[in-house]
Amino acid sequence: MELQKNFDLKNLNSFNISVKTKYFYKFSSINELQNILEYNKTLKEKTIILGGGSNILFTKDFDGLIIKNEIKGITIKSESKKHVTIEVGAGENWHDFVKWSVTNNLSGIENLALIPGSVGATPIQNIGAYGMEVKNTITKVYYFDIVTQREKILANKKCNFKYRDSIFKNKFKNKFIITKVVFCLNKEHANNSNYGAINEELNKLKMEPSLKSIFQAVISIRNQKLPDPKKLGNSGSFFKNPIIKNQKFVILKKIHPNIVGYPMPSGDIKVAAGWLIEQAGWKGHTEGSAGVHKNQALVLVNYGEATGENILDLSIKIKNSIKEKFDIEITPEVNII
Repeated sequence: MELQKNFDLKNLNSFNISVKTKYFYKFSSINELQNILEYNKTLKEKTIILGGGSNILFTKDFDGLIIKNEIKGITIKSESKKHVTIEVGAGENWHDFVKWSVTNNLSGIENLALIPGSVGATPIQNIGAYGMEVKNTITKVYYFDIVTQREKILANKKCNFKYRDSIFKNKFKNKFIITKVVFCLNKEHANNSNYGAINEELNKLKMEPSLKSIFQAVISIRNQKLPDPKKLGNSGSFFKNPIIKNQKFVILKKIHPNIVGYPMPSGDIKVAAGWLIEQAGWKGHTEGSAGVHKNQALVLVNYGEATGENILDLSIKIKNSIKEKFDIEITPEVNII
């Protein structure tokens, strides 16, 4: 694979921000990855690993090397009466893998349909939606250690999975490259339809809860609420749902009776960031080509000519207003470069 110079990243980030990187390289095997990292010992450039480009906001040109992971493959490794273990290349499209699981009658990730990005990004962020988190299906993660130049394996329990967080986002940040993820999916269907608007959507579609109907309902809901990045630049949910103490939630509920919150196993409450942003008056707001989506306040969008700095500036204003109105800190889900 050829090393490219002064490469435009507009088509490789879901915000459709036009920025350039000094060097760009795509790899589809461990051997190609080793070659570029070895060559970079001569270049001595700082490096970013790019997956689907759906969880990143570029605020300026990148003065370094961006490496795009394109390791593919979906392989069934083992099967029992109740479960199937599947090894998936980190460069596979996430939604395509979810679709594959539903087509093969396997449950565990159907509620995570249409989340943009690559399979390799899912353990980093511990993606979740509509009552499911990817940590509950991941058994192990293969990653390439940049220092030792060797592929290693980390079991689920060692990944330190938390709400939208993992060891890969903290301790291992910039020290690893995920190459494969191993999932254990269920032959018995979860039929998890009680979170969010899934049951309501199933009623509209005149369907009973099932693996395929829930998959279709989630896609329908996301298409209604979330803009297609190919048509309108965005990264899906820009902010995490903040987690606050139950005592604080009780106080806020007296002031704001309609506040939306979900109890956590810890006893804390996860508050819907989209509700907070909408109540603060930001839904549908625009500043030049940067804006908050009209149908989902959690989504920041690029209407065509916005820069990464424009999006970032808007996000800071939103964050400050939520702090002022509700005394709650909201933080970005996206990686800001």
